[in-house]
This record gives sequence, structure tokens and C-alpha cells, in this order.
Amino acid sequence: MLTASIVIATKNRREDLRRALVSCLAQTPAVEVLVFDDGSTDGTAEMLRSEFPTVRVENDGVSRGYIVRRNQGGEKASGDVIFSIDDDAEFSTPTVVADTLRDFCDQRIGAVAIPFIDVLKGPQVKQAAPTADEVWVTDQYIGTAHAIRRELFNQLGGYRVEMFHQVEEMDLCLRMFNAGSVVRLGTAPPILHHESPLRSLAKIAKFDQRNRLLFAWWNVPWPWLAIHWPAALFGGLARGVKKGAFWPVLVGSCRALYRMPLTWKLRRPVSAKRYRLHRQIKKCGAQKLVDVVAKW
Repeated sequence: MLTASIVIATKNRREDLRRALVSCLAQTPAVEVLVFDDGSTDGTAEMLRSEFPTVRVENDGVSRGYIVRRNQGGEKASGDVIFSIDDDAEFSTPTVVADTLRDFCDQRIGAVAIPFIDVLKGPQVKQAAPTADEVWVTDQYIGTAHAIRRELFNQLGGYRVEMFHQVEEMDLCLRMFNAGSVVRLGTAPPILHHESPLRSLAKIAKFDQRNRLLFAWWNVPWPWLAIHWPAALFGGLARGVKKGAFWPVLVGSCRALYRMPLTWKLRRPVSAKRYRLHRQIKKCGAQKLVDVVAKW
């Protein structure tokens, strides 16, 4: 039976974190819970000590970003599978972890995209498998609702720290796919994501564009890079205009251009065959595991 560790990176969201931890500690059977406090100054440390003494807390007093903290979770967790949720999310039932562990029914399943609901946006359940009697493969998971085999995560080197914010999941999932492991759509009850209003949309747009361009530069093989990279550039700029975030997207594009020659050594193109198949899943939607393996 697989064991589980829940990893949460947090900064200055004390009340959100309290709700998340209550749902973590309600999971059956009991699981290891680790909180990586990324330099909070709102009383988070005191709350953790007084209200959640059984939770393992890592806090070095310095803000390093959530990607660094999630990578540390991979290093310090003891479970076979790491469950990563944001501090503004919660498990909807006590069985989400146990049900998700059962989704790892094949060694080729490296990660599970756990169903979730963006509570403030509506009742739609995302990342849910179309049927429970088949293994459905998707192209990536969202950071606030996924589980991944710890050994695989560490073997792949975790998330690229260079990305700092945004797109790191897409990058890891493609590298995972290239290594022969897939992301499965989950069958568990959903995670409830109470997206925090303390988010900078300009920052998100800037880093999303920067990292999508770097993602292509590091991973996409020739000759598809000559198509993928310009499409990511101009597609991002067009979305920026549509969403009123043109300048942040333009800044992100310029920063990507600056970083590309400096990160030449990070370029490790995936196989052309795996790249095409991964893009097909992204474009057409989830496919059955048996069909994906047949195309490998």
C-alpha cells in the first residue's frame, strides 16, 4: 500500500492555511503533513505552533518562492506519493487522499491530476476523469490539486527553480511524459480551491509569458521549435491585449529573450515522438492509457 505526504508551501495566508490544515488532518488514514513557511510575517508560525503541533513545519525565515519550497517537500517528505495543495485549498472529504492513492494502479502513472473546483468561479469540477472504469491520461495537472510519486519527482530534479512562478507544472509533466510516465485524471472527490484575492494578475501574466517561452526553448525539439516558439510569443501577446495585460506580457517576452542564451545548458529537448503525442493530448483532450502506450 502506498503511503502519502501532504506538502503545503505558504506565505502570509494564515487563515487560509488553517482551513487547509484542518482538512489535511481529517484524512483517513492519517498522513504526514509538512508546511513550508516561506517567510510569513502574519503570525503563521505562532498559529502553527499553538493549533497544529503534529504538523511538521519547515521555516528558515527567508522567502525563496513556492517552487523552491515544493522541491524541498520532495526532498523531506517520507511518503511514496506527495500530495501538493495550495494554502488556499482544502480537501472536500476525508477520503480524497485514500481515493487518489488507489488511482496509482499502474507503474506508468507518475502523477494524478486530482479533481478540483474553483469555488469563487463556479461549481464546475475540473481534472475529473470522464469515466472511473478506465485510466485517462491528460497533459498536465494544476499545482493546487495533484499527487506525484516522490521518487519520480526527485529523479526528474523537481521543478525548475529558474521558472520561479508559473508554468513549472507543464514543464515537469512534459519531462515526466518523455521519461515514460503519465498524468492520470483522478477519480476522487474534488479539492476545493478558494483562490486567494491576494494575487497580482500583472505578475502572473508576466511570468506566464516568460516561462512559456523558456519552456519551449528548453524542451521542444527541432524542427517543431521553429513553430512552437513563435506561436507562444505571438499567442501570448494577443492574449495580453485581450485581457488588458499587454505590457506585462511584453515584459515577460523580453525577459525570456534575455534568459534564453544564458540558459543554453538547460536545453534538453524531449523526443520528437513524445512531444507530438503530448501535444495531441493537450489539443484533443484526455486519452485512454492503453491508447497512449500503443503510440509510444
